[in-house]
Order: sequence, then C-alpha cells, then structure tokens
Amino acid sequence: MVIAVDFDGTIVEDRYPEIGEERPFATEVLRKFIQKRHKLVLWTVRNGKLLDEALKWCEERGVQFYAVNSDSPEMMKEERSKYHSYKLNADVFIDDKNVSGLPTWTEIYEIVEHGKSYAQIIRHQTKKELQPEDERPYPSWMFWKKSKNKRRR
Repeated sequence: MVIAVDFDGTIVEDRYPEIGEERPFATEVLRKFIQKRHKLVLWTVRNGKLLDEALKWCEERGVQFYAVNSDSPEMMKEERSKYHSYKLNADVFIDDKNVSGLPTWTEIYEIVEHGKSYAQIIRHQTKKELQPEDERPYPSWMFWKKSKNKRRR
C-alpha cells in the first residue's frame, strides 16, 4: 500500500518553518508501516533546506521515505514542466487537514492495518464511554473488582 504522509501538523506539531515536537507515536507507527512493506511518501509543502531538515529529522528516527512529493523516487530527479500534475497516486493520505481532523496515530494504525473506518473507531470509543462504570470490563489483573461486580447482582 502507498501511504502519503504530511509532515507539519501530522508527524510533528505545526511550527512551520521550524520543526515542532513529534506527535505521540507518529514515528513508531511509520516504522511499523515500513516493516510491513508499505511505501511511505512524504507529502509536504516544504522544499529546499526546509525539506532537507524534515527528511533528516525523520531519518534520525528511523523513518525513510520511498519518495518525496511524488509517486516514485525517480520523479524527484526529473525537471517538472508547468503541465506536470503534482497530484499523488496513493492508497491512503494522512494529513492534519482532514475534514474530520487528524486521528491519533494509534487510531491511524487501526485504520490502515485493520481496515477500520474512523467512524467505527469513534463508535467503539463512544460505546465504552457510555457504558455504566460497573458494567465496564476490567483487566484480568483487577480480579477483586470482578468479584465485587458479581456479588452485587
């Protein structure tokens, strides 16, 4: 799968032209995508020195991109004409400018790797939040809470 990923506001907090703090789990999830043989494309407005800084920042954290702002590594070497389309051909786009905003990186992993929709994730979270506290499942190590729940019924 080809995954296009924005940099500012997505991998890092938006502090353009500086590089902001990493968003929680961003590079960890990106490294997992690379391990699973997905092709990552850095999709950013950065260019020149600012782009080099972003690429270096990612490489220092173990994230190397298949291509940058293009469909293939070779396209970056070509001179582009005014008639060349800059639209990327990717299966998934991860960007903080999504209509519904940027999901967390753990949610992004669920969406990409398990084919869940963002609506399914939100629905599941809402159901958990609306569930009465005494009916919520407890982790197995909280055995004393399970026994109290059973005694009350």
